[in-house]
Amino acid sequence: MAYVDGFLLPVPKRKLDAYRKLARTAARVWREHGALEVQECVGDDLVIKGCVPFPRAFRMKPGETVVFSWIRYRSRAHRDRVIAKAMKDPRLAKMMQPGAMPFDASRMYYGGFEVLVDL
Repeated sequence: MAYVDGFLLPVPKRKLDAYRKLARTAARVWREHGALEVQECVGDDLVIKGCVPFPRAFRMKPGETVVFSWIRYRSRAHRDRVIAKAMKDPRLAKMMQPGAMPFDASRMYYGGFEVLVDL
């Protein structure tokens, strides 16, 4: 069964270019170590009538937007192997040092998910 790691994080709009650069590098690392797909999406239509809007759920600050991303794997076991390799990659270690990320990592939401429907 396919497996996905999902991420939601608020990013200052003024730092989106820096985030894009970080995300491209991270995506290459994940793909080189076996991830099947990496997607990074920036918020566009975030306030929908009748739903809890992302800005309120995140307590977003003025000038922030939401990034929604996921990494797809063959299975959870495959994901665990890919993460073990990726986390040892020096390119990621450099990006994960304090102050290197263009967002507040303490406000990032993350989870691993079994794919329920895949059409």
